[in-house]
Amino acid sequence: MTGSPAAGLDQDRELPDARGTFDLVRRHFSPRLALTGSFAGRGAVEVGAEGCRVTLSDGRSVLDFGSYAVPLLGHRHPAVVAGVRRALETLPTATRSLANPVTARAAATLVRYFEGALPKVYFGLNGADAVEVAVKLARLASGRGRVLAVRGGFHGKSTGALALTHSPLFRTGLRGSVVDVAHADPEDVEAVERAAASGELAAVVFEPVQGENGVVPLPPAVLRRWCADARRHGAFVIADEIQCGLRRCGERSVALAQGLPVDAVLVGKPLGGGVVPLSAVVCSEELYAPLEADPFLHSATFGGHPLACAALPPALAAIEQLASHGVELAQAMAEGLDRLGSRRAGAVREVRGRGLLWGVDYASPHLAGDVVLGLADAGLLVSPCLSRPTTVRLLPSLACGLPEVAEALAALDHATAEAEARCAER
Repeated sequence: MTGSPAAGLDQDRELPDARGTFDLVRRHFSPRLALTGSFAGRGAVEVGAEGCRVTLSDGRSVLDFGSYAVPLLGHRHPAVVAGVRRALETLPTATRSLANPVTARAAATLVRYFEGALPKVYFGLNGADAVEVAVKLARLASGRGRVLAVRGGFHGKSTGALALTHSPLFRTGLRGSVVDVAHADPEDVEAVERAAASGELAAVVFEPVQGENGVVPLPPAVLRRWCADARRHGAFVIADEIQCGLRRCGERSVALAQGLPVDAVLVGKPLGGGVVPLSAVVCSEELYAPLEADPFLHSATFGGHPLACAALPPALAAIEQLASHGVELAQAMAEGLDRLGSRRAGAVREVRGRGLLWGVDYASPHLAGDVVLGLADAGLLVSPCLSRPTTVRLLPSLACGLPEVAEALAALDHATAEAEARCAER
């Protein structure tokens, strides 16, 4: 991968100056952010992308198994780009006073995608938006204040969503919370029953597969019991599938596929086709009731933005067209990572995941960091887990083929072997 020519790159076009870019990042954002970007790109910056590859300013083309789960369809999927371009040329923004057919059709498409199980929709721009709205609705609809989240869960960094996020790493220097939140052990089958005893439980929120926590699938039997107990006590159940949903883990919705009686599924990341930012709360009429009674109870200037919503129908259609290909890629990933775990047992503690979401857990954070740097040298982009620094997260896209999966696995094996050797020398 390293040193390969950038596909489709016009060699006569002047490329952005990487040094100048990093100088601007240091000056206007953070020196640490510049340092992180320099490590990931080995001194280069991103200047273009197509399919499963990203073009860098030094002319290299690198394989993207990262990007925090956004480009499930790869970069610049032609059908999604065409849909957004049509909206750009007709009505790229909304008046907010008039009804918008693009946004309305997107909502109907999303409800049909989940087979009508959840008939109401709220559109946001990112995952934290969806979490904030779902929790707000649960508290209003139930008239209660407490929310039960899960240890290891990640639900965003805005103030309300941050209360649900478990890791204290993201709350450094902050005190208190605008939401009354408790965190349950993911193996504690009685957690909801105990939390509901006070009569104050508004909602239970969980990721069926925790992404930021190192790719940890939650036990379906525990989730089933939690849902039943929540329902019995009049609390809402919210499945945060912003990272694991929309076929990332094989199913349209992990929770619905498991038969869990949830009141809402939260989706985002690939919902905009990897082209525009878009998230959604897809929920029951009971949970949505406060917004049905007063549609201005929660609104945002760019919520349901037509340029973003134009991407949704072609994105979901493309995901479904490639779903069987995703199963093939998932099997290749599972088999390859299983072999890696056996071959590098001294370095790899565990391999976890399903579908196109995988975590390789290493013996130490230092070893995992060395692997990430080795992958950067090899031209493979991955997503580290900030709250679990021993884990390297792998997020292949549906734009990949089996050769790209083999290429990534070979790079991971080589980087692991080299990192293990360096640790042994120390």
